[in-house]
Amino acid sequence: MQARKKYILLAFCAAWLLVFYFGGAQIRLLKLLSHRKNEEARQWPQWVDRHILRGYAYVDELQNDGEVQLGSPKSKRETRTNIYKNSRCRMETCFDYAKCARHGFKVYVYPLEKGEHMSESYQKIITSIVDSRYYTHNPQEACLFVLNIDTLDRDRLSAQYVQNVNEKILGYPLWNEGRNHVIFNLYSGTWPNYTEDLGFDIGQAILAKASFYVEHFRPGFDISIPLFSKEHPQKGGERGWLVHNNVPPRRKYLLVFKGKRYLTGIGSDTRNALHHIHNGKDIISLTTCKHGKDWEKHKDGRCDKDNEEYEQ
Repeated sequence: MQARKKYILLAFCAAWLLVFYFGGAQIRLLKLLSHRKNEEARQWPQWVDRHILRGYAYVDELQNDGEVQLGSPKSKRETRTNIYKNSRCRMETCFDYAKCARHGFKVYVYPLEKGEHMSESYQKIITSIVDSRYYTHNPQEACLFVLNIDTLDRDRLSAQYVQNVNEKILGYPLWNEGRNHVIFNLYSGTWPNYTEDLGFDIGQAILAKASFYVEHFRPGFDISIPLFSKEHPQKGGERGWLVHNNVPPRRKYLLVFKGKRYLTGIGSDTRNALHHIHNGKDIISLTTCKHGKDWEKHKDGRCDKDNEEYEQ
């Protein structure tokens, strides 16, 4: 009797193992086949496009119910795309030199429209351009164009922030996608999420901006300008320095230096190299080797000529 029970128990265990093994194998086989079928039906995501699928949500998206805020990752990506849209612009690709060929370098400033206001700082820039010898009131003569829209402060929270700039500039017949235009800017973005985005598409315009990001600066095209306050004077120097309001002033000489040339010692290499900039026209550099008691011991091949020109 005991032996019979033992055989029945062994047979039951063997049957259970057989069912578990073959049944489990069939289940695993069905899963494998279904997995392969799904892979054939949908081949993605692969490693090349994993960046499309995020496994998490950004914190600010959860806090703002999905609303795009200034400085959010989504807005930053859109900003980066907008900024780099014309990042290949260079003078030879985005500037029409033909406009400068007939009348030379002339600058046209858009007239201020009725009801429009501009900051004191931007008014100083406009006034300086209008007072310069490069200004023209005729846009047909212009080589460069300056907007009448104050774009210096592009902080959305600022009282000087101008709304709807895109709509305004696209309505200008002279805009031409920004070609041959220059846009001035000092601030962009709002603290603490400062951004390079000005809130409008600058197109192919030259950007004269303070605090440029290196990766956004277009070499030989954009202009890096210093950050200045509204208290910065429009004109420098004492009374009488600026003659006939001629900006920049016409001068016969651009640079003049007259002094002793060190033949030896600290600074001698620098001063001895300055003769390369002397052209005898608008850049004059006159030096003498007569410096010290033993200067003749160290005189070089240029000393006699330099001394003669210096003493004239």
